[in-house]
Amino acid sequence: MKNLVILFVVLGGLVAACTDRDDEVDAIHLRIQNTSSLVFDSVIVGDAPEPHLNIVPDAYSEYLIYEEAYQYAYIEIVSGEESFILQPNDFVGETPLPIGFYTYQLDITESGEVDLTFVID
Repeated sequence: MKNLVILFVVLGGLVAACTDRDDEVDAIHLRIQNTSSLVFDSVIVGDAPEPHLNIVPDAYSEYLIYEEAYQYAYIEIVSGEESFILQPNDFVGETPLPIGFYTYQLDITESGEVDLTFVID
């Protein structure tokens, strides 16, 4: 019984010590996951000044900080000599993402179109 009490105290302390990483963040952090079979030499999201670089298949880029981002965006992917572009129609009715961590999962379809899946991390 004594061991059981100690176990609950330790587990309670671990749970209390855990914090959601969003609790201490003051910006939008966005990364790219390459779900295609191509190597992404660079990925530009919106009008960001810094591209996500060298993302091999099934890998993630580092998080970059964005002043404003949406669930979808203009995306330009360069892979070797090829460029692939996702051009949203408009952002009417869209609200910017709140501060937090997000991933754009990007794939290239057989017809060469960019397929974006938005993930909240």
